[in-house]
Amino acid sequence: MKKYIPLILAGGLFLAVCITNTVTFIRDGRRLDRLRGSVLRLHILADSDSPRDQELKLLVRDAVLEHSAELFGDASGLEEAEKNASEKLPEIVAVAEETLRSQGCCDKVTAEIADVEFDERVYGDITMPAGTYRALRIRIGSAQGHNWWCVMYPPLCLPAAKEVTDDKEAEEEFFNDEERDILYHPKKYQVRFALWDKLKSVLD
Repeated sequence: MKKYIPLILAGGLFLAVCITNTVTFIRDGRRLDRLRGSVLRLHILADSDSPRDQELKLLVRDAVLEHSAELFGDASGLEEAEKNASEKLPEIVAVAEETLRSQGCCDKVTAEIADVEFDERVYGDITMPAGTYRALRIRIGSAQGHNWWCVMYPPLCLPAAKEVTDDKEAEEEFFNDEERDILYHPKKYQVRFALWDKLKSVLD
């Protein structure tokens, strides 16, 4: 019997490690889902990749962000932020088209609230993990050009001298320490998040 004790101990240690890793895997996966489910992103697609169309895209971005307070209000949660944005879609389109018209551009603009699949994106000092997020999507013209995005809720988009930076105070207010660890140290989670999404796609 004694000769089996090391094997039993090794098996017990292996099982403990597996259980611990499984618990960590599920915990981090649920954190990822909560993070994705707490964000409303702003997604603007340019008509094309021409320098002029890309410039127009950024002008639309600036105009929408300038009017963000009146367009989106001071939402207390994602559901309210999405509701506000949905109700203001005609005004959002009007702001975007007025900006284009002032530049001599006649492109049509459409806006919607949609589930959008994003690749991993770096924004300021944070990295938003890849995945499906709710987004205010603004399409300019044929919407075939490179896109621009930021986080509309929580309100992280801060226009500053034609650049847009992330609001550190908003990050600390809306994201807990675990979520900020995901945002600031994405490489630590890449493998397990990819496995988590793969597992969910199989189960679905």
